[in-house]
Amino acid sequence: MAIAQAPASSGLSFSARLSAFFQGFKESRVKRIAYRQTVSELSSMSDRELHDLGFSRYEIQSMVHRHVYGM
Repeated sequence: MAIAQAPASSGLSFSARLSAFFQGFKESRVKRIAYRQTVSELSSMSDRELHDLGFSRYEIQSMVHRHVYGM
């Protein structure tokens, strides 16, 4: 098992690291909300409406994940 170690001195102050942590947390939360809302909206559509958009109900989660998270 590999253990990753960060250098003892990263050059950033505690407040800068804390700010970066909360910024990352906020960005993650915004993406998570967008993911959940989009999946919910698409899931409420009929199979015909989804077909008109060019995908099936089984593709909703993976398609939204790629769109929101870029993976």
